[in-house]
Amino acid sequence: MNSHVVIGFGPAGAATARLLVERGHSVRVVTASGRAPEPGIEHVALDARDGERLTEVARGAAALYHCAAPPYHRWAAQWPPLTASVCAAAEATGAVLVMLGNLYGYGPVDAPMTEELPLAATGPKGRVRAAGWERAHALHAQGRIKAVEVRASDFFGPGVTDGGHLAARVVPPLLRGKPVSTLGDPDAPHSWTYLPDVARALVEVAGEERAWGRPWHAPTGPALSVREMTRRLAAEAGTAPVPVRGLPPAVLGVGSLFSPLLRELKEIRYQFDRPFVVDASAYEAAFTVRATPVDEQVKVTVAWWRERLAATG
Repeated sequence: MNSHVVIGFGPAGAATARLLVERGHSVRVVTASGRAPEPGIEHVALDARDGERLTEVARGAAALYHCAAPPYHRWAAQWPPLTASVCAAAEATGAVLVMLGNLYGYGPVDAPMTEELPLAATGPKGRVRAAGWERAHALHAQGRIKAVEVRASDFFGPGVTDGGHLAARVVPPLLRGKPVSTLGDPDAPHSWTYLPDVARALVEVAGEERAWGRPWHAPTGPALSVREMTRRLAAEAGTAPVPVRGLPPAVLGVGSLFSPLLRELKEIRYQFDRPFVVDASAYEAAFTVRATPVDEQVKVTVAWWRERLAATG
């Protein structure tokens, strides 16, 4: 049994920690406020930007999973010290640093995204995410740490409750027969990465030395529009089809005056106005994790939301 440390307990961090427990590992989870204990997981209250304390928590760990994310409007200020701390802990302990990345660093592109694309984003959120990997990669190249990054598209699946994601915006209103609103073009193809597949990929690359030193795109199913995903979700839920409406730019402009989240989404609006497609063929050619079939993703996600909404009323 190996010891593993997961930083962050959002959807991806929680899924990764619980998968490690299922596989018989000892797991510590680092969050700012800590959490109540749960079987197999020790929760530690710690500001992960404190490199010395994080290093002490990570002593003896085989892998350190960086799944934390500050609030959107604090990315520019908080990502650099968080990345510096995580890299320092990886260097001091020898643990493999497994970073959960996203696709912001590429900026707008006109073709399916591969890992060979340059990190050419010009917006602050894209640049700060790109800089985090560039720092870890440079340290890896110097032989100071062992690092790998798994980049995922927008999360989909059980446990994804953030209002900015497909399931959280679509399933609750759909189950009540309400119209669905979405950013951008509801008919634009979009890649959705299933959350359990993200966790499985993070755990797989942690134990594969040949994966280290480069980024990988998490196994991701075929790109489907919000309208098509809504149709599939409605069919699984047994509800009548519901209208799917794109939010006009003027509405987003007004909303951004009052919502920090909507203000921050302006930078990545391009991801929803045009095709946003990830190519994960490199990962699938090298490793064993595959994207869960979309029908199974939809089935599990609808069941999870039914149970959640029943419990919360």
